[in-house]
Amino acid sequence: MVALKAYPAISCSSSGFETCPSVPFPKVGFMKVPFLAPSPSLGSNGGNNARLSLVQATEESTVSITNDRGAVISGENLHLMATNGKATNIVWHKSSVGKLSRQELLKQKGCVIWITGLSGSGKSTLACALCQALYSRGKLTYILDGDNVRHGLNRDLSFKAEDRAENIRRIGEVAKLFADAGIICIASVISPYRRDRDACRELLPEGDFIEVFMDVPLQICEARDPKGLYKLARAGKIKGFTGIDDPYEPPLNCELVLPQKGNNCASPCEMAETVISYLEERGYLQA
Repeated sequence: MVALKAYPAISCSSSGFETCPSVPFPKVGFMKVPFLAPSPSLGSNGGNNARLSLVQATEESTVSITNDRGAVISGENLHLMATNGKATNIVWHKSSVGKLSRQELLKQKGCVIWITGLSGSGKSTLACALCQALYSRGKLTYILDGDNVRHGLNRDLSFKAEDRAENIRRIGEVAKLFADAGIICIASVISPYRRDRDACRELLPEGDFIEVFMDVPLQICEARDPKGLYKLARAGKIKGFTGIDDPYEPPLNCELVLPQKGNNCASPCEMAETVISYLEERGYLQA
């Protein structure tokens, strides 16, 4: 028998929001459960063990007592506890406003446009042109630029192979969140390794990952060298530079290829319109 320390019940409602109708929820009481040691009397049932591990996770766990109507806010469905990677004892909390509702609000469908290619191939230029063209059509987008992301979220990562993989994984996860919000996310990153791009594709529903390959030869990219990085790589001042001493693996089955052969190259606006045509044909520019 465990003694429980009771706390006053609280009442949850939405009456504090002036723009929403008042929707009262049942009262929810909270109590603290002391640390429990394993007990043979609990048996070997998998469900019981899962619930026990939940209580054992901390010395003093807070649980809620409520009925089914309040389960969405109380965290009552404790059997949904999961382990994901190094994260343990976590629960996915659903929102009453889902992806379809957000898409109806924005009058568009969330997706990820993943622009990949060598440095100097025009990825960022296309991303900006595409963002501007969609903005002019009243569509909400956000650009995840490879360099910009390394100013904040990924500033702790180097350009070693393992850090490059983590860089792309994080960008993929953020892009997934934008798409779930109903936003057209434009990721502009070299992403040299095919397996990393494919892993990002797997994060999204079928069709929502649109891979755009900037098929520009190394010689042209190196001649452009807008940041002077190729020159530094050739001089040995930058190690592991994609296309020089680190490989770039072109896509095998991407949705769009935007090539440049010789001096024949479409303008950024023309390439943006190619991508927009793809979106229109597949219904992404309407809810």
